[in-house]
Amino acid sequence: MTSSSTDLLATGRRVIRREAGALDTLADVLDDSFAKAVGLLMAAKGRVIVSGMGKSGHIARKIAATFASTGTPAHFVHPAEASHGDLGMVAAGDVLIVLSNSGETPELADILAHAKRFGIPMIGITSRDGSTLMRQATVGLLLPEVPEACEKGIVPTTSTTMTLALGDALAIALMEHRAFTPEHFRMFHPGGKLGARLLKVSDLMHADPPLVAADLPMGETLLEITKRGYGVVGVTDAQGDLAGIITDGDLRRHLDGLMLHVAGEVMTPNPRTIGPEALAGEALALMNDRKITCLLVTAADSRSPIGILHVHDCLRAGVA
Repeated sequence: MTSSSTDLLATGRRVIRREAGALDTLADVLDDSFAKAVGLLMAAKGRVIVSGMGKSGHIARKIAATFASTGTPAHFVHPAEASHGDLGMVAAGDVLIVLSNSGETPELADILAHAKRFGIPMIGITSRDGSTLMRQATVGLLLPEVPEACEKGIVPTTSTTMTLALGDALAIALMEHRAFTPEHFRMFHPGGKLGARLLKVSDLMHADPPLVAADLPMGETLLEITKRGYGVVGVTDAQGDLAGIITDGDLRRHLDGLMLHVAGEVMTPNPRTIGPEALAGEALALMNDRKITCLLVTAADSRSPIGILHVHDCLRAGVA
C-alpha cells in the first residue's frame, strides 16, 4: 500500500469515526424535547411537512420519505418554492419539521411566518441555541456541538448525519408507538426486493390444491398427480382435513405392488404445512431446509387444506 493510499484510508476512517462519535453524543444529550416532538407528531390530524435548504433540504427529503413509508403521511416542501405558492401545501392540522444547522436560513422566513400565522406546530432541528428557528419552534431539538468531519470545519457532514439520524429516530418512535407491522410496511413497499420479502403465502399460493381421498386407488391417484402438475398430492380424511401427502419419494418406496394400494397406504402422514398469513420467505426457507418443492397451505385454525405453494412461485416473485 502506497503512502498516498494510506493517507486516504486514514482520512476515510477519521471521517467515519468522527461521525459515529457525533451520533453517540447525540444519543447522550437527547432529552424530553424528543418525547414532546413525538407527541406533536402523534397528535397531528394532517400530514408531516419537512423543509430545509441546501444540504438540510436533501436530508429533509429523506426524512419525509421515511415517515411516508412507515405509515405517517408526509412530504417535503422546498422553502424557496414555498414562498412562491407551495405554502398552500401546509395547512392547519399539519406538523412542520424544519431543518437548519444555523437556525437562521433566510429562505425559511416565510415558512416560519406561515406556521405562526395559522397556528401550525413546528419542530425545529438546529445546532444553534437561541437561533430564530429555536425561538419560533413549538419544540426545538438542539444538535450537540461537535466538529464537522472535514478539518476545515465547513462542510456539512457530522451535522447532516446527526439530523438524518434524529429524523429516523422520530419516525421509528412514531412507528413503534402505532404498532406498525410488516403487513403495513408491505403496503407501502410493493415493489422490488423489499416488497418480495414481505409477500405472504396467501399472495402466492394456488387456491385449488391437488387433493385425493384416503381410500382412492393409486391408479386414480397417479392420474391426479399427473394432471395437476405439482408432483405431489394431498390426502384427506373423511372430515376433509389433511391426513398426509404423496410425493415422488413415496411412490418410489411403494413401487412394488403400487397399484394394489390406496392413497392412505402410500402417503406420508402429518406432512409439514404452512399457514396463509406466513411470509413467503419463511415458506421458502422451510422448503429449502426440508429439501422439498411444495408446501400445502392449511387454514389458520384447522388442518383444512386451502392451497399449495411451489418453490417456483416464490422464485418468480423474487423471494429469496
